[in-house]
Amino acid sequence: MGNKNKTISFRVNEDAFAALQEIAEERDISLSAVFRDYVDLLVDHDGQVAVIPEDELEARSENEQSFPPTVEVPKSFVREHERLELEAEHLREQLEEHKSYVTDLRDRLEDEEDEVLLLDDLDDSGDSPTVR
Repeated sequence: MGNKNKTISFRVNEDAFAALQEIAEERDISLSAVFRDYVDLLVDHDGQVAVIPEDELEARSENEQSFPPTVEVPKSFVREHERLELEAEHLREQLEEHKSYVTDLRDRLEDEEDEVLLLDDLDDSGDSPTVR
């Protein structure tokens, strides 16, 4: 199953629409891309996004909570995450090997439909399968 795109439709007043068009022109992107970027930010930050002008962002003092919020993660957590990623990659490689092996067995089975194959003979690549 692929990740299908969905269409969202809503209405804005003319002033907001004109402002959005200006934003899109400044960034040299389509109006749709402006909305996609905003939706991506909302999803990435679990809906906790505040839109503020850049000059206001720079004016915020160091004492205020930074945006987007940051969290310190212990090194042990990061190491465990990296270990799990490596393990997952290894398991994906093993899965591909097993799929290849099963495909090879199916191909051999199709080639020798009328013959009886012994499982012990399938792993012996040098010997031909035993026929009964």
